[in-house]
Amino acid sequence: MSPLKRIAYFFGLPILLIALWYALSFGSTNFFVPKPIELAQTLWTTWIGERFVDDVLPSLGRLAVGLFFAIGLGIVLGLLIGSTRWLRNLLEPLLEFFRAIPPPVLVPLLMLLIGVNDSMKVAVIISGAIWPVLLNTVEGVRAVDSVLSDSCRSYGIRGFARIRYFVLPAVTPQIMAGVRQSLSIGLILMVISEMFASSSGLGFTIVQFQRNFAIPEMWSGIVVLGLIGLGLAIIFQFVERRVLHWYHGLKEITHDS
Repeated sequence: MSPLKRIAYFFGLPILLIALWYALSFGSTNFFVPKPIELAQTLWTTWIGERFVDDVLPSLGRLAVGLFFAIGLGIVLGLLIGSTRWLRNLLEPLLEFFRAIPPPVLVPLLMLLIGVNDSMKVAVIISGAIWPVLLNTVEGVRAVDSVLSDSCRSYGIRGFARIRYFVLPAVTPQIMAGVRQSLSIGLILMVISEMFASSSGLGFTIVQFQRNFAIPEMWSGIVVLGLIGLGLAIIFQFVERRVLHWYHGLKEITHDS
């Protein structure tokens, strides 16, 4: 696909939606739905400056730390559990139990155990974002080709070498699928964790705007969250293309044939 066509696909629908929004809100006096130009001005005046440093950057920092530990722990534990049959059978009921618990309900418990601080907010992100990576990694290890696994064993490839050169490349596509899900879950939990007993952050600020009936400012905060999500998606696609270049190349060859 040509670069011009990529740009057209990327910006085409957002431009159409903004134009439709502008047409539907033209002449409207609805206090709860700001016009596009008003929202753009509010977005600039509200978030470009001191509030960006005080609220957006700390939120991004907590999100980055939470996702780093969630992805890292998910991969390591997933490889360990998936590679050890007795451990997988032992932990599978426990993993299903904890996965079924919605992370937001853990916020009061984590506040009691850890306290109201950044560590609590990071723990909330980890508690929810770890599961897609962990479970996808376990399932990926379980689905590794048994013939290739026996070949590795026959050639004496065991231990860390087997994980590095055989298991990890085989499960990387499923790991990346789990990471994609973890990014959106982490962003949601970042906001939720900041709505409880917090004095800064995007979640806290959006709630304060809502309580003070600062409707354009509230909408601008939601737009900031959407832009962060878009940025995470772009970064993920960039990283995935380089980590899985062999996988995408194989798919293209298979498709062409």
